[in-house]
Amino acid sequence: MPNNHFKRGELYSFITGKASIAIARRLQKKFNTATLNLTIEQWSVLYHLWKQDGISQQDLCKATFRDKPSITRLVDNLEKAGLVKRIAAENDRRINRIYLTKQAQKLQQESMDIAEETLNEALEGVSPEKVEICKEVLQVVYDNLK
Repeated sequence: MPNNHFKRGELYSFITGKASIAIARRLQKKFNTATLNLTIEQWSVLYHLWKQDGISQQDLCKATFRDKPSITRLVDNLEKAGLVKRIAAENDRRINRIYLTKQAQKLQQESMDIAEETLNEALEGVSPEKVEICKEVLQVVYDNLK
C-alpha cells in the first residue's frame, strides 16, 4: 500500500519548494539590505568553504548539489569579486582547490547571523519537536531517492 498521504495533485515538492523559495528570497533581500553583494548561490559555496577551506571544485559540486558548469561559474564570479582563489593541486594540476580570501572570511559572521535570523523568522511558531520531525522526514525522503 502506498505511503503517500497527499491528496491527488497535491505534490510534496510544491510544499517544500515554496518554503525553500520563500526562505531564499528573504535571505537574498536581507543580504541586499546589508549590502553584502552576495547571491544565495554564492553564499552557499562560501558556506561550505567556511566549513572546509581549500576543498576541490568537485567536492563543492557534491556539497552544494550543483553540476560542474554551475560551480565553475559561481567560483569564477566569486574569484572576480575577490572572495576566493583557485590553486591547482600540487599532485594533480587538473584539480583546483578553492581557498577563501581575507575579504570572504570577513563576510562569514555577518552573513551567518543574517541566515540564522532569517531561519528563525521562517520557523517562528514551529515547535522544536516539529522541526526535528521535519528534518527527520526530509532526510528519509532524500535517503530514499539518492
